[in-house]
Amino acid sequence: MTDNATPCADDDRITWLSLRSVALPLANPISDAKVLTGRQKPMTEIAILIAEIETRDGHRGLGFSYSKRAGGPGQFAHALEVAPNLIGENPSDIAKLWDKLCWAGASVGRSSLAVQAIGAFDVALWDLKARRCGLSLARLLGSHRDSVRCYNTSGGFLHTPLDQLLKNTDISREKGIGGIKLKVGQPDWALDIHRVSTVREHLGESFPLMVDANQQWDRPTARRMCRRLEPFDLIWIEEPLDCYDAEGHAELVRLFDTPIATGEMLTSPAEHWEFIRQRGADFLMPDAPRVGGITPYLRVQTLAEQAGMTLAPHFAMELHVHLAASHTREPWVEHFEWLEPLFNERLDIRDGRMQVPTRPGLGLSLSEQVTGWTVQQAEVGKRA
Repeated sequence: MTDNATPCADDDRITWLSLRSVALPLANPISDAKVLTGRQKPMTEIAILIAEIETRDGHRGLGFSYSKRAGGPGQFAHALEVAPNLIGENPSDIAKLWDKLCWAGASVGRSSLAVQAIGAFDVALWDLKARRCGLSLARLLGSHRDSVRCYNTSGGFLHTPLDQLLKNTDISREKGIGGIKLKVGQPDWALDIHRVSTVREHLGESFPLMVDANQQWDRPTARRMCRRLEPFDLIWIEEPLDCYDAEGHAELVRLFDTPIATGEMLTSPAEHWEFIRQRGADFLMPDAPRVGGITPYLRVQTLAEQAGMTLAPHFAMELHVHLAASHTREPWVEHFEWLEPLFNERLDIRDGRMQVPTRPGLGLSLSEQVTGWTVQQAEVGKRA
């Protein structure tokens, strides 16, 4: 220790937190292959769980999780039930607090809705820690890059007519987005091939193009479709099979040159480990809110990178741009503008890449619109 160095005193404590359940409306009803097969209805809104944490010394953190179509009220209820476990705790003990919250609700499981509810707290704690250090979340984690490759999904859904689909690809490219993903998985496979073929011709041979079947093929259909899609030089074919079929995905990885991507629906490191163990993906696609926040996401990242897999985190670009910056291997980040109305800030995209924000923490603040979309709200503890 140098003469002018002083010990780092860290005895701050969590004194207050708030929870909001927000119904974020979408501009248009959204349909993918799960809608066309009758398994789901078109999506008209996203349920957002927002957590804000404050400490005795005045430090604050903002975090969020989400649910599509169903589960929002359940996430809010579970989060509110376990929230008192944070009061009086040191906000720096993030891994310890994740375990404490997880075990507080372990009788309903250590994955899925239970951990998605505590994921909002986990993100808020990481945001608080980075803000207190005056660092962006990416810098706190250890950044490998100042920008990440990005591709657009929101313009390529199955409800979009082909002419509009082509216009959407032009809009994305004009915004500086570096790749395009199309939804496939229609009952008539020929329609899928026609749309992919038309978009490939429109974009040119070298522009990055991906497709996503949203789990709607069985194994024989997936083999046939992967074979038919080989000529289009795709970056990946996403979720060709049920999200838990690690063995089936591994077979496709072995059979085809086109990379296979999956993982967005998995809700724990253990579920991801099964795909890593069986080599069931070329691109693994963890979703931090779905696995329970940044803490379990980092566990998935470590396992995947050790196995030589490339990561392409799903959705929530406002969070994942920071996590992707910390990946050793060059990742892809998914561009969805759906969550933008929640925040005052916007991500900078240019030359095919999403710039990593340099503001402290996530670099986000809630917009005034959030108040009008809030359907439930609660506070725990007392403000300093």
